[in-house]
Amino acid sequence: MASRKGLPLAVTLLLCACFTASASASDSARISAVLAPERLGSATTLTFGFAISDAGRAPPALSEIDVGYPSNLGFATSGLGVAPCPTAQLEALGQQVCPANSRMGHGQAEVEIPIGPEVVHERVAIEVFAGPSPDGYLHVLAYVVGLFPIEAQVVLSGVLLPGHLAIVMPPIPSLPFGPYVAVSYMRLVLGGHLTYYEQVAGRNVAYHPAGVGLPRTCPHGGFPFTASFAFIDGRHSSATTAVPCPGH
Repeated sequence: MASRKGLPLAVTLLLCACFTASASASDSARISAVLAPERLGSATTLTFGFAISDAGRAPPALSEIDVGYPSNLGFATSGLGVAPCPTAQLEALGQQVCPANSRMGHGQAEVEIPIGPEVVHERVAIEVFAGPSPDGYLHVLAYVVGLFPIEAQVVLSGVLLPGHLAIVMPPIPSLPFGPYVAVSYMRLVLGGHLTYYEQVAGRNVAYHPAGVGLPRTCPHGGFPFTASFAFIDGRHSSATTAVPCPGH
């Protein structure tokens, strides 16, 4: 398949011991979140994702995802993405053009493509970078690479707002005149073992960015995450979960 570039972000959410979901009768969405280590007042790595199923068939293609997360999580003070990766160069040349200090995390996704009576599955790799910020908010770029059975390199873009992320998903054709690609699973890790560089006495010195900051207190019921999903066929699903407070 020819590369699809410059599409809005398919970025957001998966991984936890259990899921909570509410959905229509014919499809279901599950979301999850993990904060590790979970020490209040300290930096952490955030893993979040979603899974969508539709009674054994390929789910319909997404048209929109709306994600809510605790507004007091410290994305702005995380130290992640201190240098932007140029969007046009990432699209044209790949992730090797991105500065080390623009890398924010990684992930993977699974897409499903209905072809006749069969459903073709493909697992794709994701690298997450900071993008240019024209408005003061933290913009992210997800570089998605699929190799088989569909070869494609896609750049997805979005913006992190305090406690809120809205994602518009245009239909993504799998083949000329073929069915749209359906995202059935996505998992992203923000933070983790990343190596950045800073100038010290004229030398590049390696260091590790702190990661997403946790507040000093945990709300009753844990840290909440929500998501609503809209599909191109008009259906909707929603799901909620919470990361329990430490010691609970």
